[in-house]
Amino acid sequence: MQNAETLSGIPVNKVANDFPTLTSTGVTYLDSAATSQTPRQVLDSMAKYYEHYRSTVHRGLYLIANEATKEYNYSHVVVAKLVGAEAVWDEDENDVESELIFSSGATQSLNLVAESFARTKIKPGDRIVITTMEHHSNLVPWQRIAAEKHAELRYVEFDDEGRLDLAQMEELMNDRTKVVAVAHTSNFLGTINDVKAIAGIVHKRDAYLVVDGAQGVPHIPTDVKSADCDFLAFSGHKMCGPTGIGGLYGKKELLQRMEPYEYGGDMILTVHRDQATWNHLPWKFEAGTPKIAEGIGFAAACRYLESFGMEEIRRHEEETTRYALKRLSEVPRLRIFGPLKAEERCGLISFVFGGKFGKDSYPHAHDVGDALGRRGICIRVGHHCAMVAHEELGISASARASFYLYNTKADVDRLADALLEFERSPPV
Repeated sequence: MQNAETLSGIPVNKVANDFPTLTSTGVTYLDSAATSQTPRQVLDSMAKYYEHYRSTVHRGLYLIANEATKEYNYSHVVVAKLVGAEAVWDEDENDVESELIFSSGATQSLNLVAESFARTKIKPGDRIVITTMEHHSNLVPWQRIAAEKHAELRYVEFDDEGRLDLAQMEELMNDRTKVVAVAHTSNFLGTINDVKAIAGIVHKRDAYLVVDGAQGVPHIPTDVKSADCDFLAFSGHKMCGPTGIGGLYGKKELLQRMEPYEYGGDMILTVHRDQATWNHLPWKFEAGTPKIAEGIGFAAACRYLESFGMEEIRRHEEETTRYALKRLSEVPRLRIFGPLKAEERCGLISFVFGGKFGKDSYPHAHDVGDALGRRGICIRVGHHCAMVAHEELGISASARASFYLYNTKADVDRLADALLEFERSPPV
């Protein structure tokens, strides 16, 4: 174990002991933007469900079913609180009404908005505005809607440091613009976008703002009311929670007008031969037997993050990223993408080697990832589901290191030292 290290008040080495994978493997895990590690507190909450009150929810009148229903339903309240969404708990009914819907993750959440909301709003000749830094989950659904509805799809560009051109966004907005979709934080460039400022631009034209919060919610204090976004999507597995669970916030008046995305059990209020009516929020959009253990684990992950405070987590990552930018700048020929100031980006850094090794070949990102992986350093390589952004920069793939509350400056040193060694002895 390393010597104790504290960044922004978080005792990082002590925190790392909460994560079984880190303690059992000894790897330097720098891939949290893809999937974060899960602490024992979350695993224990899910095991408790399986071991002590395993049953389905919303129908059983026996003791353990009531317990499962209470824990699962109240999980919506806990997750909603983290992002500032409205959730009203009815203790007598053991039920909740919430603007926060559970989904399988940010991808399903964004598809739900595209299918249940945007499809009914978009008409031929209308305009959808997105950005060239979007993850495919917040790009491909809008491509399909635009193509099927014969609407325009227009892109906001980013500059040399990965900042969005908000002046261009204003120019692209017209009276036919219905939806603007943007990432809170780019999963490739690391750029933190000003959602509140973007919301102001969007709402001046009476359009709707859809935010991909997959990289923002786990790392940055989030308040959907203050930001004034219309929808916000995020994933549990990127914020210390289990896989297969995520959230969608939507303004209540919009969710109430929307038709369901999926149909089946529990999302209905009544069913007759010729018609059906829908349950109240959030159940209207949660068809079938839900992911009960995952929902309980999702809430436990939010409690875990809140035990440190999202402000402290953000400060920790900003310090880590600032140190990483400094250390990686020491590596010859390394090209870093995105803002060069830590306060303008989240805790990830994507990079390539820009100089040639040998006669006519660049060291591919996969070679970098393989070399680091052999040293027990876990990073991401590829296009990170952001092919448009990579094309804009003239590259096919990049390497990405990403940090979370359990990472230390020593982890950054291992990364930088390994890259320096790789630069001195590249693959043939």
